[in-house]
Amino acid sequence: MLVWVLAPALRLHVIKEVFVKTSLLQRVALGALIAALTAPAVAGTQLTGAGSTFVYPFFSKAFYQYSAKNPDVTVNYQSIGSGGGIAQFTQKTVDFGASDVPMSSDELKRAGDPVIQIPDTLGGVAITYNLPGVPNGLRLTRKLVADIFLGNVTNWNDAQISRLNKGVKLPNLPIIAVHRSDGSGTTYIFTDFLSKVSPDWKSKVGTGKSVSWPAASSVGGKGSEGLAGQVANAAGSIGYVELSYALQNHLNTAALQNAAGKFVSCSVGNVAAAAASKPNISATDFSIVNQPGANSYPIAGYSWVMLYQHGSDRAKSKVLHDLFAWLVSQPAQSMAGALDYVPLPSSVQKTAQATLKTMTF
Repeated sequence: MLVWVLAPALRLHVIKEVFVKTSLLQRVALGALIAALTAPAVAGTQLTGAGSTFVYPFFSKAFYQYSAKNPDVTVNYQSIGSGGGIAQFTQKTVDFGASDVPMSSDELKRAGDPVIQIPDTLGGVAITYNLPGVPNGLRLTRKLVADIFLGNVTNWNDAQISRLNKGVKLPNLPIIAVHRSDGSGTTYIFTDFLSKVSPDWKSKVGTGKSVSWPAASSVGGKGSEGLAGQVANAAGSIGYVELSYALQNHLNTAALQNAAGKFVSCSVGNVAAAAASKPNISATDFSIVNQPGANSYPIAGYSWVMLYQHGSDRAKSKVLHDLFAWLVSQPAQSMAGALDYVPLPSSVQKTAQATLKTMTF
């Protein structure tokens, strides 16, 4: 019995010493004991989720904090893109999905069981570029962004770009338009913006998590990480990515012309201004791109969590409810600003909490 009152490290040492002096049968029993002592602890409830890369930095920090306060709960979130997350959620291989665009009516039908969708955070999609010698804050109009991704403007020293950026020496470099190669809610937000500001884009390409990219020089990157990496490594490239990824990869970001005609940066404050112009959203009315207001950044959107309203495992449903009730409230939302997201507006937090109350467990 002396072994059990020793400190864990010393306890294991004593067991190993005894191990070499015992019979084969005793060694088998002691071997099982050693394995039990050295095996990692298993949390009471393990949750799995998959989807949006847009929201991954926020989820990573928030889920870590939640598990620190609730050590019986662990959350494994796979940052695979909104399309992949919705597919895994509808196939019921994960407990929750995450996407930067709510599930469509067809996707909800494929889920088979009632689904609730709640916003979890808010962010801006930055236009990033890699132009040697060109400083941060390159000015671009909404039409120019559309024309670049349509393939109508193909070189960085194009007169349209030069006129907007007097005094900036633009390189004679072909434009490489970088897009997401996977099904992406960030792509949905970006193409929603392009469809609203460019009739040509709307008629030729449209809005979606995956689209047929028309620019001949267009290249793809998987996930927000992959897209940011493509831009960072290719001179002359331009892409779109959630603000935190642009900052983490030290990428320059453009100042975009908004609906009020002002050139604004992708910042927490300007994304918040866009959201403030539409205080009430729902899973069927969620777009906040190209919003009015002098400070509104024009490419912004919410990220969403999908949960089954009536889970088959009641205990797990209760844990999921408690996790996301915490996530959409303070203090979890206060982490968002430090990670270059925008905390959910109070009206949106209330909507999310009310929706969560419809879960049964």
